[in-house]
Amino acid sequence: MIVIDKTVISDDIAENYFLCDLNKCKGGCCVEGDLGAPLEDDELAILEDIFEDVKPFLTPEGVEAIEEQGKFILDEDGDFSTPTLNGEECAYAVYDSRGILKCGIEKAYEAGKSKFKKPISCHMYPIRVTKYDNYHALNYDRWEICLPACELGRTNQLPLYKFLKDPLVRKFGKEWYDKLCKAIESPKKVAEKES
Repeated sequence: MIVIDKTVISDDIAENYFLCDLNKCKGGCCVEGDLGAPLEDDELAILEDIFEDVKPFLTPEGVEAIEEQGKFILDEDGDFSTPTLNGEECAYAVYDSRGILKCGIEKAYEAGKSKFKKPISCHMYPIRVTKYDNYHALNYDRWEICLPACELGRTNQLPLYKFLKDPLVRKFGKEWYDKLCKAIESPKKVAEKES
């Protein structure tokens, strides 16, 4: 376990390799699971504000689901998430020409129509953040659909925390990320010098 400021980071994040392999998983994390993408409180107003800009990048079915359910939903645990199509894929998700699910919000961002990339929970996946009163816990959410990403990460020797550098910096800041790298990499350097 690594502790930085008010975050507790699972050793799994330091010890595992990861690199999304969309050709194999087809964006399955946008479909699998019980709910849509978890949302931060500040993202609710953002989704309200950007919807008209994002709407052209969504499927008609996605737009219909969002208009019926709302830009976000409140689940039975009191948490907010994106709406889904029939309890399956995220209403903001769209298939590309290769049958891979992508984020319609991100497509609008890439086209310069929005300044919001996508919900941070999606950007940071497979790291999940649990908020407690005095700290945040970061854990690696491991599941079968990401096995190709684990294999590709191992092949490329890309640690999970480096694969997710951009979203981790977006969420916690560059100084925090630098501390994370130092906490993970410093013990390795000491061990290398001793051997």
